[in-house]
Amino acid sequence: MKANALNFSRRVLHPLRHTSAFLLVVACLISPPRTLAQASPAAAGSDATSLPNAPEPKPQTTENPTLEVTSRVVGYATNKSIVFPDIATREGPLSPSEKFRLFINESISPPYIISPAMAAGFNQAKNVPAGYGQDWSGYGCRFGEELARASSNAFFGSFVLPSVLHQDPRFFPQLHPSLWGSVRYSARRIFITRTDSGIDTFNTSGIAGTIAAEALANSYLPDSERSASKSASRFGTDLAWRFAANMFKNYWPTMFRDMGLNRLKVIPDPNAQQPYASSSN
Repeated sequence: MKANALNFSRRVLHPLRHTSAFLLVVACLISPPRTLAQASPAAAGSDATSLPNAPEPKPQTTENPTLEVTSRVVGYATNKSIVFPDIATREGPLSPSEKFRLFINESISPPYIISPAMAAGFNQAKNVPAGYGQDWSGYGCRFGEELARASSNAFFGSFVLPSVLHQDPRFFPQLHPSLWGSVRYSARRIFITRTDSGIDTFNTSGIAGTIAAEALANSYLPDSERSASKSASRFGTDLAWRFAANMFKNYWPTMFRDMGLNRLKVIPDPNAQQPYASSSN
């Protein structure tokens, strides 16, 4: 009888011991890490030190193949620019309300006042349109006309069409612009813009917005300025002014960095990550 009981224990209990050990190992492997963390206070008086947590992997960021974004900022464009409100200060799309505020800020910004004043003076010297005369009243009419065209351009090109077409009306300056590179980039940005999702596309908002502004101008300009040739001439002048403005906007942050003005208290210290186009574009 004892021999039979011994054989039974060897055949049954011995495998059970191996099975129990196996289950214990599996339970330790699949148990969540906090189980060990909860048990650690019991050994508070021991000499053992807890190991540091493993570093979490950094999230991978996707880069736009056409507009490389850099995290290094330069100068004044860290915050919104009063002179050039359309200089981009962050990634991500603008909402329609933000595009409307951009239109308002552009309409009252210095370039949108200085450029019409200069254009009005140039037309005053040429006496164009002739019906206005060359006195101060004539200059006021020319200045009001140029100011209205500039505001209409911003209304259609920065708010209405970008909101409908989901395009980004902002300008993304290069980080290290060169002269020739800046010329190419400024000209390219007249016809190429970004969608709200950050993809390059044809600047329908900018081109069609300028055409719409000039079509609207024919409703208040003198009859001598309403011909197709006059409208085409104004459209070309608008694109030339836009190219010049793009050159200024492309160098604007670099100018403040090179002059050291970003160290002054009136200029925000560039700490945050902001978007800029690569100088290779």
